[in-house]
Amino acid sequence: MESNKALKKNYQVALLLTVASLGYFVDIYDLVLFGVVKAESLDQIMSTASAADKAATGKFLFNMQMLGMLIGGLLWGILGDKKGRLKVLFGSILLYSAANIANAFVTDVTSYAIVRVIAGIGLAGELGAGITLISEMMSKEKRGYGTMLIVTFGALGGVVAYAVNSGGQGIAQTVENWTGVLYANWQIAYILGGVMGLFLLLMRVGTIESGFFKQVSSDSHVSRGDLRLIFAKKENLVKYIHCIVIGIPVWYVIGLLIMNSKDNFGPLLGVSDVNNGQAVMFAYIGLSVGDLVSGFLSQLLKSRKKVVVLYLGFTLVLSVVFLLFLHGISLSTYYLMCFLLGAGTGYWAIFVTIAAEQFGTNIRSTAANTIPNFVRGSVNLITLLFGILVSFSLNDGTAALIVGVLFVILALVSISRLKETFGKDLDFIEIA
Repeated sequence: MESNKALKKNYQVALLLTVASLGYFVDIYDLVLFGVVKAESLDQIMSTASAADKAATGKFLFNMQMLGMLIGGLLWGILGDKKGRLKVLFGSILLYSAANIANAFVTDVTSYAIVRVIAGIGLAGELGAGITLISEMMSKEKRGYGTMLIVTFGALGGVVAYAVNSGGQGIAQTVENWTGVLYANWQIAYILGGVMGLFLLLMRVGTIESGFFKQVSSDSHVSRGDLRLIFAKKENLVKYIHCIVIGIPVWYVIGLLIMNSKDNFGPLLGVSDVNNGQAVMFAYIGLSVGDLVSGFLSQLLKSRKKVVVLYLGFTLVLSVVFLLFLHGISLSTYYLMCFLLGAGTGYWAIFVTIAAEQFGTNIRSTAANTIPNFVRGSVNLITLLFGILVSFSLNDGTAALIVGVLFVILALVSISRLKETFGKDLDFIEIA
């Protein structure tokens, strides 16, 4: 009887791991996809506009997506603590899948912006819900492996986003043969992302809710999803801020160095013909490898903090080498550096796990959903600081390095102030 229960529990955990991993795969696919297809989509939608107008519109649409993610982080996080992690997991997948499909049919900038906000709201919920569920379902000694698998597999969604758009013409031809309608590459890429997400909803059968959440939700005296448990308690607010800060270097690398390869850092290093999509693809391959290694290191060292410190040091060294010492490298070496920089940010799984482990069951979903999305939103602060430094006549390399050193140092300070959470019992609540 006990062995049957154990087998059933293992099956349920494996199913949740599969759904959460695939969900994050589609999440990253869509997050990266916009950067890959925005030029092609805006060329079609804004066919008579200037290159400068298209570039400005691309930045505007990206900011709209980030706005949606900030809204969604709060919305899904609170709902996860009030209504359940499982509902958030599938609700967020449904929303960003529908937005993806709708995105394939936008014909003007206004509708594009609205859809990117909706997509951002949907994208904000999947990772936090998945990490929270797995952290509460698996044993405290092994849950690091679960979160590692989710993020490692999910990061490959960025690779597939580039591959799908590159091969969109062949897919479009197949679709035309079936339907008689010819779609552009960017439309095919969005439609496929939506279909992948909707397919995941079929896997809902057999998934179960976190036992910790069920226990807390049955007690009417426990406040759940109350932001005051974070923002009105000094100890929790300090932990919350530190958790955000340790994640910012990830988006310094991805959001500044990698995503501006074509316009800024390829020319800085004297490398012509850099393709942003390929730079992002190699960075996300590196991120996937880095997350896999960091997960095993965390289990081996029995520490989350030591691994984060190692990766922050690796990121700092790589950034210095990349920005100051590689002028005149070949295109292939540039892409190798994108891979290595991505690997240096491969503590994302550890970072999100730390965020989930810092807070009690009644506010854990809110923390795990909002913290990664505030980190993603930090790209606006990063690029703002970079722009200000460039305006003082610093070159792109020096400006980017100053920004990177600043945020890596702040992250090292923050990780030193947080308590080690490896093996921590998560069956506790926050009291107002």
